[in-house]
Amino acid sequence: MKYDVVIVGAGPAGLFAGREIAQQSKMKILIIDMGRGVDERFCPATEYKGCTKCSPCAIMSGVGGAGTLSSGLLNLKPDIGGDLGQLLHDDAAAWDLVKYVDDIFLENGAPQQIFNPTQDEAEELERKAAAVGVRFIPIPQRHIGTDNAPNVIKKFEEKIRLQGVKLLLKKRVLRINEGSVSLNDGSKITAKYILVAPGRTGANWLANEAKRLRIPTEYQPIDIGIRVEVPAVVMDPIIKINRDPKFHIYPDTYDDQVRTFCVNSRGYVVQEVYDDFIGVNGAAMTEKTSKNTNFALLVRVGLTEPLEDTTAYGRTIAMQTTTLGGGKPLIQRLRDLKRGRRSNWDRINQGHVRPTLIHVTPGDVSMGLTHRIVTDLLEALEKLDYVIPGVDSHSTLIYAPEIKFSANRIKTNDDLETNIENMFVAGDGAGLSRGLVTAAATGVIAARGILKKENIE
Repeated sequence: MKYDVVIVGAGPAGLFAGREIAQQSKMKILIIDMGRGVDERFCPATEYKGCTKCSPCAIMSGVGGAGTLSSGLLNLKPDIGGDLGQLLHDDAAAWDLVKYVDDIFLENGAPQQIFNPTQDEAEELERKAAAVGVRFIPIPQRHIGTDNAPNVIKKFEEKIRLQGVKLLLKKRVLRINEGSVSLNDGSKITAKYILVAPGRTGANWLANEAKRLRIPTEYQPIDIGIRVEVPAVVMDPIIKINRDPKFHIYPDTYDDQVRTFCVNSRGYVVQEVYDDFIGVNGAAMTEKTSKNTNFALLVRVGLTEPLEDTTAYGRTIAMQTTTLGGGKPLIQRLRDLKRGRRSNWDRINQGHVRPTLIHVTPGDVSMGLTHRIVTDLLEALEKLDYVIPGVDSHSTLIYAPEIKFSANRIKTNDDLETNIENMFVAGDGAGLSRGLVTAAATGVIAARGILKKENIE
C-alpha cells in the first residue's frame, strides 16, 4: 500500500510527527519501528535484575522509544537536550514549542506537578556551586516516572491510531531511499514523504544510510562516563530544590566539561542492551522506591583529525568495558578506584551503599575508560562534594559504561528536510536532540515542514 508519509521510528519524534500531521490533514501515515508495542515492552532490566535476552533491547526500541521505560523526566527549557532556539532562530518560538509539547504530554496523563526551584533557592545553590567553579542550571521539570511513562505513551498511541495513523512494529528498516523504505522481510513501502527518526539506538544505522545517500552530516561531541549511586539522603537536600539538578563542572587537570545528567531520586540503576555492548542508565518510579539515588556523570569528548567519529570512539570504549565485565556492566566502589584496585563483592559489601543493579561484574573501571576520562570524573566528584556533601564518599558506587551517543548531525534546512527532496529527519538519531521534549519538538518541526510543502499550515 502506498502512503503519503512513512515515519521510521516510533519514539517521541516519530509519534509527535505522526500526531501533528494527522491533526492537520487527512494524509495516510505509517510509523515503522523494529521494537514492540507498549504492552510488550517488558524487559527484565525494568525489574532491576539485569537483562540478558533482549535484542534489540526493549528499553531502547518500540513505541515511545527510549522514553517509555525511562524515568520520564521532561526538561521544560528549550536549550536543554538540544537547542530549539537555534533550530527555530527564535527564542520565543522555542519556548512556545516546549509548552506545546508539554501540553500534549499533559493531555495524555503526565502529572500536573512541576518541579521548579524558587529564585532564592536557585540563587543560593548557584552561589554555593560557583564557589568551587561548578555551574548549577535551574530547570523547570515534570517527572512522569518509569512506572507511569508506559501509560502515557499507550494513551498517546491509542489517540493517534484513532486519528488514522498506522503502526508497523517488529519490522526493521534496512534502507531508506527517495520515496520508499525497504524492510528486513524483503518488502518495500512507498510514500511521498519519508521522515527518519530512529532514535539513539538507530543513530549508527542512520549515519551509514546518510553516507550511502550522500546526505551531508557532521560529527558531534559524545558524553562518556559513569553512573554514580549514593544513599538517597545525600541527594535529598538538592532534589528538594530541583528534581533533576544539572551541574556543569570543569576539572582542574584537563579543563574538560563534565556534567550531571538523569538524576533518579530513590531510583534504580538499570542496563541498556545494545547489539554488541552493554551500558547502564537509571530509572525512577512514582510508587516503588529504593534507598539510593543515582545520576550520570559524563565527560564531553570532541575529536578532530585524524579521527572525528565520536560514535566509533564511544562504541570502542563500551565494547572494551563490556568485555572486561564478561558481558555485564562494571561496578566499583569509589574507594577502590582511587586506590587503583579492582572491587570484589566483599569490598562492595563493606560499604553502606547496596547496589540496586546486581547483574554486574565487580571490577576496575579505569581499565575500561581512558586515564583522562577517569581523572576528569574523580576531580569532578571532588568538586561536586562541596555542593553535595557525601557524593565523594568511599562507599559511593560507580557503574560503567554510561555513554550518551550524540548521533552524526544530519544537515537539513530549517524544516529539517535533507538534500534529498521530501526526506526529513528528527530526534536523537539525527543528532538534533538529546532528550524527550526536544526530540518530540523536532518531530513537530519536521511534520510542519511536510505540511508546509502540502500547503497545509
